[in-house]
Amino acid sequence: MCGLAGFVGSARHLERDVCLEIARRMGDALRHRGPDDAGLWCDDEAGVALAHRRLAIVDLSATGHQPMVSPSGRYVIVYNGEIYNFPVLRRELEGLGARFRGTSDTEVLLAAIDRWGIEAALERINGMFAFALWDRRTRFLHLVRDRLGKKPLYFAWAGRALLFASELKAFHAHPDFVPEIDRTAAELLLRYGYVPAPYAIYRGVFKLPAAGHLALPATGEAAPEAPLDRVRLYWSMREVAQRGLREPLDLSPAEAAERLEQLLTEAVAKRMIADVPLGAFLSGGIDSSTVVALMQKCSARPVKTFTIGFQESGYNEAENAKRVAQHLGTEHHEFHVTPRDAQEVIPKLPEIYDEPFADISQIPTFLVAQLTRRHVTVALSGDGGDETFAGYNRHFLGPHLWRTISLCPGLLRQGCAGVLTSISPEGWDAGFEHINRWLPQSWRRPTPGYHLHKLAALLVIERPEDLYERLISRWTDPGSMVISGGEPRSLVSDSGQDFDLDDLALRMLYYDTIGYLPDDVLVKVDRASMANSLEVRAPLLDHEIVEFAWRLPRAMKVRRGAGKWILRQILARHVPTGLIDRPKQGFAIPLDHWLRGPLRDWAEEMLDSNRLRLEGVFEPARIRQRWEEHLTGKGNWVVPLWCVLMFQAWLEHWHSKSGQSSAAPVAGVPRPNAAKPCLSDVAHTG
Repeated sequence: MCGLAGFVGSARHLERDVCLEIARRMGDALRHRGPDDAGLWCDDEAGVALAHRRLAIVDLSATGHQPMVSPSGRYVIVYNGEIYNFPVLRRELEGLGARFRGTSDTEVLLAAIDRWGIEAALERINGMFAFALWDRRTRFLHLVRDRLGKKPLYFAWAGRALLFASELKAFHAHPDFVPEIDRTAAELLLRYGYVPAPYAIYRGVFKLPAAGHLALPATGEAAPEAPLDRVRLYWSMREVAQRGLREPLDLSPAEAAERLEQLLTEAVAKRMIADVPLGAFLSGGIDSSTVVALMQKCSARPVKTFTIGFQESGYNEAENAKRVAQHLGTEHHEFHVTPRDAQEVIPKLPEIYDEPFADISQIPTFLVAQLTRRHVTVALSGDGGDETFAGYNRHFLGPHLWRTISLCPGLLRQGCAGVLTSISPEGWDAGFEHINRWLPQSWRRPTPGYHLHKLAALLVIERPEDLYERLISRWTDPGSMVISGGEPRSLVSDSGQDFDLDDLALRMLYYDTIGYLPDDVLVKVDRASMANSLEVRAPLLDHEIVEFAWRLPRAMKVRRGAGKWILRQILARHVPTGLIDRPKQGFAIPLDHWLRGPLRDWAEEMLDSNRLRLEGVFEPARIRQRWEEHLTGKGNWVVPLWCVLMFQAWLEHWHSKSGQSSAAPVAGVPRPNAAKPCLSDVAHTG
């Protein structure tokens, strides 16, 4: 895994040394993504500069160095990712006369583009990747991202220069980049807990969508009025879903499970190719346990597995993972994390994520990546199982919930909602503590009060189209929280994304795959792992598996009130059902309690009324009301408050980097020259 950055085009000619120095600074900002090697390439006449930071995984020699030039000399690439079928492509290309200096997948990718062209090569490759490709003949820059959006790629215009990078922090190293916070992005953050693609926290900065291909000439012209209109999708999740409904597989459950296990085994085996130590995350849940079981099936030696546990019993999955590891015979590593360990991660989050990001599991994800990196350089994960095989509660409870809601008159539903919210979440939790001892384990939930209050919010919706958005919203009314915001349409909320899909569960699954998966789950894992120079691979997100899963009938995913039915059948061949048959727990920490305890002073500082008023982003009264309710136990508002806290922590970090007061107003504040190099500084830096 690696980091890439660069720029193309400029309103003024830059000397070669200046171009290289700017690119070097951009690349150095991504050192954590690639600590093993650094490379630069420049065509000063075209105003093009490429920077690369390398985490060596396959071909550790100098023949894997980037930027890399294609055999014909036409193309130059900076590339982040893995092409899992590169051995097959290499043999095919060698049969056509290609010769290779080393064994890297980057060299194979370039040879494929040289031989077949970029469009045909993209159709053939299977992997996770983002790359920038400079075509020296046509003088076009190509930016490309993998099908599911596993690897990140940002782009923006700074004056007449187009900037691109794996992470936003590289843009700050370019002398013409002047960031301005986008309030609409803050509103999206409150809605989803992240800023969804194609938006970013800065105005005029974009995330390249999953499966996106952007080709632009090096003209040095100003930014186009609608740059996103120039992005072409070379693979469409919408078309995959439509084909799945149109051409379902005619397989019995046993045949489907057999075929899926074959596909999964092949996907796992491809992702075990590495010239460095390799292991896997293991939580003891269905997804990670399936991946580890198939890894052990493919390996002659015990697989290295890693998990973390917490002192709080309701949040500790370490024992479950340990039992699965013992059954499979892995070389298991278990780390117990103290609250202090987790809390010490929080100040690092703004630097790690570059923009506000509020998935609470970002903290344990960082910790397990940090601890895993002490032993291996590559880890496989179970990410994508929920989105591919319907693992979230909303996938199987949502349709039932809507059918129930729609049978009740509106006034009755409003009355029921009032009853549910008349008791605080903590009050419900206390009551269920006495009831739980009489309930089966599978019926118990760690925070029933929170879920009942969420149910109350659902009871007042009027249309099924609103159900998904309500289920995933952190704040149900972000427009009332952000001053002068204006929430834009996103991939998830845009009605233009709808198609002929009457099944509400499948519609939710589709929206999760194009929204929550690339913008939350994969961002969380990418930044947490790369901050520790660890590569994480997700076999369940092989695009061939995703395509196969969409051709399966819904009953092979959701059955008897539970999701991932077919994965459970495969896992049962390797692990006794009793080891993994338990309620979905998630990767959680007791943050709600910490905010009332050891993190209270920090949160109080971030949510101070005067500070919020001076910054001018959020409505102080609304935020303070939720904070007071959380402190007194009248409500458990940890999820929505975490969105605000992560914005505030990021804003403080942004101000400190730019030399401004932490209470400076947000909109239109330019960054002081002292905080970044100007062109004259760059030109005289060795």
